[in-house]
Amino acid sequence: MIAGHPFHAIGDKYLRAITDYLQAQVVMLPALPQSLDLLDMVDGLMLTGSHSNIEPHHYGEQDLYVDDLRDKARDEFSPKLINKALQQDIPILGICRGFQELNVTFGGSMHQRLADVPNMLEHREDKNAPLDVQYGKSHDIELSDDGILYTAYNGKIISVNSLHMQGVNRLADSLQVEGVAPDGLIEAFRLNRDDRFVLAVQWHPEWKVVDNPDYQVIFNVFAEACAARKT
Repeated sequence: MIAGHPFHAIGDKYLRAITDYLQAQVVMLPALPQSLDLLDMVDGLMLTGSHSNIEPHHYGEQDLYVDDLRDKARDEFSPKLINKALQQDIPILGICRGFQELNVTFGGSMHQRLADVPNMLEHREDKNAPLDVQYGKSHDIELSDDGILYTAYNGKIISVNSLHMQGVNRLADSLQVEGVAPDGLIEAFRLNRDDRFVLAVQWHPEWKVVDNPDYQVIFNVFAEACAARKT
């Protein structure tokens, strides 16, 4: 909701990652049932971040923080979008909220407030800081040695930004860990199937990706999967 009106909106940084870095065309899908038909014209699906969080009843929990921003339309639309993309073998990249949507759609659950979970790092950004500070490197990621990202990064440790208040509590059974933060929080996963490409990260690789080789790797892997599907 913006100024009392419902909007279908997407952050410019996500669009720029596709247009400016991948040199690809963006098709934005509003959270409407008719948008499912638009999947027939795309090569890949990116589930973006958002200010909103998934309503906890979607993973079987009560809402402990009623002040959080919500997006009922996206909550209802995203699982349908994800499942249809899987049926059509469309590669999926999830970022932040998209990461969370994938875990919940496949049957996992979320910590509603990481700050209330013992022994967790501070994963939220300082909202009073300049954007370049908010999106600056925050912590390292330890990559799983059997993962897509481990291969893509040649096994090196990467440093990422951190701008999220929620995180994985229970990872869905069909998902495989790709990387964890120093506190053990799962920050990247893939679908554990060789015949489908689903990769998701909790951080924001779309931020100034043109200038960040480490973040480019995420989009390169996604683009390669999209290209492979077309061959």
